[in-house]
Amino acid sequence: MMAIKTEKWDAADYLETPEQIAAYLDAYLEDGTAEEIRSALGTIARARGMTALSRETGLTREALYKALGDNGNPTLDTLLKITKALGVRLAIAA
Repeated sequence: MMAIKTEKWDAADYLETPEQIAAYLDAYLEDGTAEEIRSALGTIARARGMTALSRETGLTREALYKALGDNGNPTLDTLLKITKALGVRLAIAA
């Protein structure tokens, strides 16, 4: 019997367009915790590339890693810079 080979699935490998990014983030914003939303933003940042995102936001790569890391707590300013650079926006609906 042959062993089954598995690979770790990474959502970052599939987030290529602003529409895909928006749908992914929206799913977390709908009912995710703050930690899950931060993690989703980290995944999106990896998909885009931290260096490119750093350039587009004006934030250092280190600041992005810190804000989006396991113990991060991004400010509203950081969040807005990231979403703008990603080509998505946050919205509130009743």
